[in-house]
Amino acid sequence: MLRRVEVGAQQLADYRRSAGGDAVDELRALAAPLRGARVLHVNATPYGGGVAEILRSEVPLLRDLGVAADWKLISGDHEFFSVTKAIHDGLQGAPRALDEHEWAIYADHSAANAAQLDDEKYDLIVVHDPQPLALPHLRGRGQSRWIWRCHIDTSEPNVAVWNALLPYFDDYDAAVFTAEGFAPPEFPGGRVEIIAPAIDPESPKNIELGAHLARRMLAWIGVDLHRPLIAQISRFDPWKDPAGVIEAYRIAKRDAPALQLALVGSMALDDPEAWLVYDQIAALAAGDPDILLFTNLNGVGNMEVNAFQRLADVIVQKSLREGFGLVVSESLWKGTPVVAGEAGGIPLQLPDGVGGYLVGSVEECAARITELLADPREGERLGAAGREHVRRNFLLPRLLADELRLYASILA
Repeated sequence: MLRRVEVGAQQLADYRRSAGGDAVDELRALAAPLRGARVLHVNATPYGGGVAEILRSEVPLLRDLGVAADWKLISGDHEFFSVTKAIHDGLQGAPRALDEHEWAIYADHSAANAAQLDDEKYDLIVVHDPQPLALPHLRGRGQSRWIWRCHIDTSEPNVAVWNALLPYFDDYDAAVFTAEGFAPPEFPGGRVEIIAPAIDPESPKNIELGAHLARRMLAWIGVDLHRPLIAQISRFDPWKDPAGVIEAYRIAKRDAPALQLALVGSMALDDPEAWLVYDQIAALAAGDPDILLFTNLNGVGNMEVNAFQRLADVIVQKSLREGFGLVVSESLWKGTPVVAGEAGGIPLQLPDGVGGYLVGSVEECAARITELLADPREGERLGAAGREHVRRNFLLPRLLADELRLYASILA
C-alpha cells in the first residue's frame, strides 16, 4: 500500500480570528453534502515544498468538516525522482527532452505505485503534479473520480515533454491549474478549473510570533539583527535564480555596506537536484561572511522561516518560472515587503502598489531592494497593503471553499 502521511488534528473554528467567521460558516455549508465522502490526496513527498505544506493543513481540516480525507505518498528511488524532476522542468519550459530510457523508468515506477493503490476505495482521488500523474492510466479508474492538480507554471511547456504526457490526461475528470494561461487552450482531459493556492495562517510558519522570540531564534543561528537583512526563502532550484539574488545583493551592498543576505532552502525527497544547486550557491558565496546559507536539514524549520519573514527588511523571490510562490503570500501576511520576479503566479500576489515590486532583471531587483532599505516607511505601507490582499484572497479557507465546490460538482 502507498504510505500514509500522518497529520495532526485541526479545528476549523480556530480560523475565525484570521479568516473571519463568514469564511468558516461558508465552509461548513459547502462541506455538508460531502460528509462521509472518501477523498485521497497523492503526491511524492511529505515535506520540503508548497504541496506538502498545503496538504498538511488541508487534510485535517477536511476531516474536521466530516470528509474522510487521507494523504498518501508514491515511492521511488534517486533515478525515478531525477526523471520526474526533469519532467517538472520540462513542463516549466526547460529545453531538454527525456530519452526512451528515462520514460521507461517513469513508466516502470509508476506501474509499481499504481499496483500499491489496487485495494483502495475512494470516491475522489486528487493527484498532485507529474510524479504520480500516470496512476489512473496504469491502475484503471475504478469507481473513483480523479482530479489532477498541477502546481507548475505550464504556460510554455517543452512540447516533447508535454506530448509524452498527453495519454495520461485522458483518465482525469478534471484538471486544476493555478492561474489563467497555465492550462493549454485544448487540454485533452476533462474540465479545467483555475484555483490559486493559499497559505495556512494558523500553521507554525505563519502564526503570530512575538518580536523577542523571533529575534532570539535568528540570533541563535548567527544572524546579526543590528544590520539590514534581505532573504530569499525557497527550494534550491535554478528556476528560483539564487545566483541572480546573490548578484542583486552585491549591487545593493554598494549603497548598504552592512547588508546581509540569507538564502534559506528546503530540501525535499523528490528533488535530488537541490544539493547540486546548494553546492553551486555555496561556491558563489565563498569568502563573503554576509551571505548566510540555511536548509531545513540543519536546524532551520518553519518557526525560523516565520522569524526570517517577519524580521527581514525585504524578502526577495527572484523566480524565473513559478507556479505560485507561497513564500510571497507568507511574507506579505507578516507585513514584510517583497521584491519578486514577474513570473507565474507571483503577479497575482503583488498587484500594482500592493505588497512590493515585480522585477525583470538583476539590476531592477537590486534597485528595488535599495529603495526599500532607504525608505522603510514605504516598505511598511506596501507590507500592510499586502497583508490585506492576502487576507482577502490567499488564506486556506478560501482554497478549501474552491476545492469543496469542485469536489461536490465532480461527485454529483
